[in-house]
Amino acid sequence: MTISATFSSHGKILMSPIRKSEWANQPVLCKSVELFKNGRNQYRMSTNSNKFQCRALEIENKSSTKFHLDDVIESQQFDRETLSAIFEVAREMEKIEKNSIGGRSEILKGYLMATLFYEPSTRTRLSFESAMKRLGGEVLTTENAREFSSAAKGETLEDTIRTVEGYSDIIVMRHFESGAARRAASTASIPIINAGDGPGQHPTQALLDVYTIEREIGKLDGINVALVGDLAYGRTVRSLAHLLAMYEDVKIYFVSPDVVKMKDDIKDYLTSMGVQWEENADLIEVASKCDVVYQTRIQRERFGERVDLYEEARGKYIVDMSVVNAMQKHAVVMHPLPRLDEITVDVDGDPRAAYFRQAKNGLYIRMALLKLLLLGW
Repeated sequence: MTISATFSSHGKILMSPIRKSEWANQPVLCKSVELFKNGRNQYRMSTNSNKFQCRALEIENKSSTKFHLDDVIESQQFDRETLSAIFEVAREMEKIEKNSIGGRSEILKGYLMATLFYEPSTRTRLSFESAMKRLGGEVLTTENAREFSSAAKGETLEDTIRTVEGYSDIIVMRHFESGAARRAASTASIPIINAGDGPGQHPTQALLDVYTIEREIGKLDGINVALVGDLAYGRTVRSLAHLLAMYEDVKIYFVSPDVVKMKDDIKDYLTSMGVQWEENADLIEVASKCDVVYQTRIQRERFGERVDLYEEARGKYIVDMSVVNAMQKHAVVMHPLPRLDEITVDVDGDPRAAYFRQAKNGLYIRMALLKLLLLGW
């Protein structure tokens, strides 16, 4: 006998019978039960009993005391407790990568992840693919879906998602339009992870950034952070600002060319959360006060035909050894990568250069998210 089931966020599996008349008003007699995943929170149940007669079966869910995670779309969906829980799982993933044979586990064996990237990516796409494979899963990938998929023929995002979800258990998507990840999540019946949506958000980058700050500085409350470079179009700094606002006594400095200043929506949000922020044009002065200098590149692709504005912004703020020498000994330089010339290569040898350690931390955060989205707690 087989019945369908829906797994609720409250720790119950609610059963719907195939033939209700066969079991109405009869007791439950069931020797064994198996669950088979069939889409997001949808399960197929098989039992060896022909007398499985009940309207609903409650099954204890160990994750009932933890947060419920369906998708990863934006930074605002998290709170401090959730971040701490994700970071705890990330530390477990680091142990798997460092201590297991071959640096991998088999907990996601049998699962397929589709990476759907409409914009170029190296680090984000490869770190997700590495994360999935290190947990025993498999990957279906497209590197430039904007040019080499049916999107080039005019297929809608919604149709693409409905098609790809039929081949996979989870979709990691990068798109050129802000809000695309939310559209995908509203369409899909499997988890969606936003790997960057135009100038909108990049929540997994923000998660790994905060994780890195905690690992490098040792705390998240009471820190000063400088966000430098392209603050208008940089989705990483927007997402990071949202997460930093969850912590106490944080001050954020904005250092950027005039044409790419932080937009008012983020400033207003920080003010509403009681977070101090300041715009300052003197990078060395700001660097001397901060625990973190978070540098970003000026993104040529966001300027369209306005090459003149790009050239005006590019190269105005560069982190070189004069900036690093002004920093405190415990402070760090971070960057979401790729970099062009906004951090000079001689900075790489300084122990305060944390950007490659930051990139490695992305593996652990993404392993944690895949585990939580597909298996829960």
